[in-house]
Amino acid sequence: MNGYAIQTPDQLKHVIVGFRKSAGLTQEDMAMRLGVAQQTYSTSERNAANMSVTKLLSVLNALGVELVLQPKSAPRSSADSGVKTAQW
Repeated sequence: MNGYAIQTPDQLKHVIVGFRKSAGLTQEDMAMRLGVAQQTYSTSERNAANMSVTKLLSVLNALGVELVLQPKSAPRSSADSGVKTAQW
């Protein structure tokens, strides 16, 4: 898999599952790597949008994936991008 820009929390689950499957790993394999029960890992993966940063980094590390934050290439307005921005 290549790099992926995540625009919404819901996209996180799909990216994690994609990296796991492309590595040929099952949820049981991931649970063993993380030292948790398969059901615990399954719940975390299913609810990835609500995962703590600490847990997310542990999962990414177990997948051999790093988190890279970088500025967007070209600033776009939310109207141009089709992405709704959260209101604080």
